[in-house]
Amino acid sequence: MWKALASNALTLLLVLLFLAGGVILWGREEFVAEGPLDAPICLRVERGTNMARVSDTLAREGAITSGTLFRLGADYGDKTGALKAGSYLVPEKASMANILDTVTRGGASTCGTEVVWRVGVTAASVQVRELDPTTGRYVETAEFAPGEAAPAPYTKARAEPGTRFRVAVAEGVTSWQVVEGLKAVDLLTGDVPAVPPEGSLAPDSYEVAQGDTRSALIDRMTAAQRTTLANAWANRAPNLPLASPEEALILASIIEKETGIAAERGQVASVFVNRLNRGMRLQTDPTVIYGVTKGQGVLGRGLRQSELRAATPWNTYVIEGLPPTPIANPGSASIEAALNPLATDYVFFVADGTGGHAFAVTLDEHRANVEKWRKIESERAAEPSPVQGQN
Repeated sequence: MWKALASNALTLLLVLLFLAGGVILWGREEFVAEGPLDAPICLRVERGTNMARVSDTLAREGAITSGTLFRLGADYGDKTGALKAGSYLVPEKASMANILDTVTRGGASTCGTEVVWRVGVTAASVQVRELDPTTGRYVETAEFAPGEAAPAPYTKARAEPGTRFRVAVAEGVTSWQVVEGLKAVDLLTGDVPAVPPEGSLAPDSYEVAQGDTRSALIDRMTAAQRTTLANAWANRAPNLPLASPEEALILASIIEKETGIAAERGQVASVFVNRLNRGMRLQTDPTVIYGVTKGQGVLGRGLRQSELRAATPWNTYVIEGLPPTPIANPGSASIEAALNPLATDYVFFVADGTGGHAFAVTLDEHRANVEKWRKIESERAAEPSPVQGQN
């Protein structure tokens, strides 16, 4: 009798193990198999959401056959806590494995419409862009200035559930410009209590959602800049004439305003570092401009001789060394250049007429470069104005 019971129990156990193995095998195959979608969908993953909500959405949209199996697959792959906010294109027949990889890998959003509020150095704008499914690239459908009447594509995009919203802050903007720019982002709520310290905001593209506060976005920008500066300072070149990360940020802001050409940042940084090491004044126009505008808007004209001689805290034609604060919010590349400049003997540079600069070691070389630039300016001034209707 006991032998029979033992034999039956063993048989039952084997059957259960066989069934369990079969279920696991089936689950694995189902997880990587083609999904049930007949047409692509745009999956929106909100910040702060969890895998359960995402799996419920996918099941409701008919993208997966089992929300439970999707969650088990996430748990098994240790990806439950790795969700990335964004809008993701889920193609037809996408497997659960592919969908899970997409929403946990993150990166740029891959579907739908996006609205971008751009905070630029000279102007702000709002852009509406649609994803072209054939190229995988966004195509601009509307652009307008804050304060203008919103065009139809913007109104339509605001109402679509899959629309992605971003605030893109350009390198070299001032903190005042950022605060003013955020006032135009009608998706956001609340006020910014005070203009943040100059240089403390990281220029970047920030994804936002309806109801986010302006102060919270400022906090994100501040935290990002703090991290960038700390990492660059920890990996700085030796023997720099910079006593603190704050001084590095000041120098980076000057580099940012002096050149928009990525390849030149290291050279421009070397000029200023060499000047600081030699006790020479920096003599850079953007610092004079900041002393005039205090970062509140664009000067919109050339500097006057009286302004070049004016004794403001930022005028590096007058003061020794660095100004007391940054003159803009530098990007990570300019911060890196300030802390790891190219090794050169340059102490002068001037515009070369191509959008870049001519660098020089000696004053005679610099004077020759200045003369070339003045000739270019003179020739441009003598050119007739374009006739209306012609290019």
